[in-house]
Amino acid sequence: MKQNMLLFILLISLAALAACQKKQNTAAVAADESLLVEVKTVVPEEFAHFFTVNGALEALQDAFISAETSGQIQSVHVQEGQRVQKGDLLVTLNSDITRNAAAEVNSALELARTVFRKRQELWDRRIGSEIQYLEAKTSKESLENRLASLQAQLDLARVKAPFSGIIDKIFRKPGELAVPGLQLMQLVNLGRMRLNAEVAETYLGRIRQGDVIEVTFPTYPGWSLEAVISRIGQVVSARNRTVLVQAVLDNPQEKMKPNMMATLRCRDFYAPAALVVPAIVVKNDMAGTYLYTVEPEGGRAVARKVYVTTGLTEGNRTMVVAGLTAGQKVIVSGYNLVRNGLPVTAGK
Repeated sequence: MKQNMLLFILLISLAALAACQKKQNTAAVAADESLLVEVKTVVPEEFAHFFTVNGALEALQDAFISAETSGQIQSVHVQEGQRVQKGDLLVTLNSDITRNAAAEVNSALELARTVFRKRQELWDRRIGSEIQYLEAKTSKESLENRLASLQAQLDLARVKAPFSGIIDKIFRKPGELAVPGLQLMQLVNLGRMRLNAEVAETYLGRIRQGDVIEVTFPTYPGWSLEAVISRIGQVVSARNRTVLVQAVLDNPQEKMKPNMMATLRCRDFYAPAALVVPAIVVKNDMAGTYLYTVEPEGGRAVARKVYVTTGLTEGNRTMVVAGLTAGQKVIVSGYNLVRNGLPVTAGK
């Protein structure tokens, strides 16, 4: 039993000695060899920063159609989902009373015109009195105006499409009463849409009318389009400190629908020549923000800890505004393994 214990202690001691020897050998090799890293040579390049904001779509032509006169609905000439052209007849109201009145006035007008023509012939030959001529003329013109008024009322009884589009919803049926202001149907044209977004007032000085924006849609992942800011509101909302930003979008395939959500990606900063590094290589400690560069020293390349001042970050790119110069080599792979002054071998 005692011999087994001694043998076990001996084996443990040999294993510990072998581990220490291996560690010493590894340290000796590490002291002689340099760490392989990848670097990026910093050169001036374009840099832009963007912010995103959500918005909603509305159709430029979207109307609730109503009658301009009161009357019973006689016929509805369209169906929901039907495409119509500007001027197409949508609804006809019962106009029998107006039509009968127009027929009576038209008959009286024929007689008045005949009387006026006869009076005019006589008056041209200086036969009869002037007052008879003027009475005949006034009667004819009065009936003409009355007939034109009745014809206008008949036209109001025929509700027509104010623009081309799609009948999205019909709210009234034949036999029901139509009055001015009462919605009969909704007509929408999806050809052009307006995007409305509320942008925080802090961005007001960074965007301008005419700026190009990118628009994406949660409904259609992977689909995006470019548009131009068509209008920036002039009043900041006291409720949420935002300002209205609008853009007009062409919608030839009619994929966009009213009230659909959209996301605007607006550029609020641009530099044509900036020093840019991968955002992941920028670190922080108690002294500030730093990264590692490769510098020549004593005939070899070493990693050098450089404190920098950074600007905006867009995606995985960070702009450096101070601490770096063009031509320096920044470590972009292996930066977590290096320390200040460690020999390195720079790869591509």
